[in-house]
Amino acid sequence: MKKIKIFKKRLKIGLALGGGGPKGLAHIGVIKVLEENDIPIDFIAGTSIGAMIGGFYACKKDVRQVEKIAVDFDQKIALSLLDPSFNQGFLGGRKVMNFIRRHVDDLRFDDLKVPLSVVATNLKNGNAVAITEGDVSTAIRASISLPLIFKPIRRDGMLLGDGGLSAPVPAEAVKNMGADLIIAVNLNADYFSNSDDGDGKFGFYKITENSSKILFQNLAFQNARNADIVINPHVGKTRWSNLLKGEDIILVGENATREIIPQLKKMIEQRSGKSLMKSFMIFVKKIFNKAV
Repeated sequence: MKKIKIFKKRLKIGLALGGGGPKGLAHIGVIKVLEENDIPIDFIAGTSIGAMIGGFYACKKDVRQVEKIAVDFDQKIALSLLDPSFNQGFLGGRKVMNFIRRHVDDLRFDDLKVPLSVVATNLKNGNAVAITEGDVSTAIRASISLPLIFKPIRRDGMLLGDGGLSAPVPAEAVKNMGADLIIAVNLNADYFSNSDDGDGKFGFYKITENSSKILFQNLAFQNARNADIVINPHVGKTRWSNLLKGEDIILVGENATREIIPQLKKMIEQRSGKSLMKSFMIFVKKIFNKAV
C-alpha cells in the first residue's frame, strides 16, 4: 500500500518594489530588515528603480553588495552615466545600460537566484508589461525609461517606457508569479508629508507638479490593494541629488519595515496554520476515499 505523506507547505512570499526614482534606495533597507528577521523572499517584481534594485538583488541574493553599489555612488559616477541624445529622450541611456549590465553580469532571467518580474509600460497602448524572460539588463533599462529623460527601449516588437506609468506598485505582477503572501513597497504614498509650499501660492508649475503627484499617488494606492502588507517609507520630497546620500534613504526603508515586522510575522504564522490545516484535510480525504 502506497504511503500518503502530509507536510507543512511553506508560504511563498513575494516582494513588490515600487517606482519612485531616488526614493527607491529605501528598497535596500526593506530587504535588509526582511533578511534580518528571516523572512524569505521567493519572488520579486520591480517597477522602475524597484526593477533595478530588485534585479541587482536577484542576481546575487546579497543585499550587502546592493547596498555597497548605492553607498559608493558619487557625483563622478553620476556624471559618467550622462550621454545626451535628444532623440526620444534627453539621454540615450547606453551608459546607464552598461552600468546595469556590470551589476547583473549579463544574466538572463533563468539564471537569477530569485525569480524576477520586471514591469515596464508599452508606450503604444499604455499596458503594463511584465518581463520574465530573456536579457535582464534590457528589461531593467526599459523599466527605468522615464519619459523625456531616457530614450525608450524597443523589445519584442514593443516600445517600452517607465513601468511607473502603468504599475507604480507591481503587486499584481508578483501575485501572478505565484506568491501566497505579497509585501508591497509604495514609494508614492508620502508625497505631501513634508512638502514645502512656501507662501502657499500655487502657480502654473506647482499646480502641474502636484497634479502629477496626485495621479501617481492614487494609481499606486490602487496597485497596492493587491498586497497583503504595504510598506510606506517616509521618503517625503526626495530629490535626485539624494542619490549621493544613499545611507539616509536606506535607513528610511529599514525603519518603515521594522514597523510592520510584528504584523507580518503574525500574518505568516496564521497563513501557515491555515495551509497546514488544508494539507491535513486533503490527507484525511485521501484516507477516507481509500477506505471506501
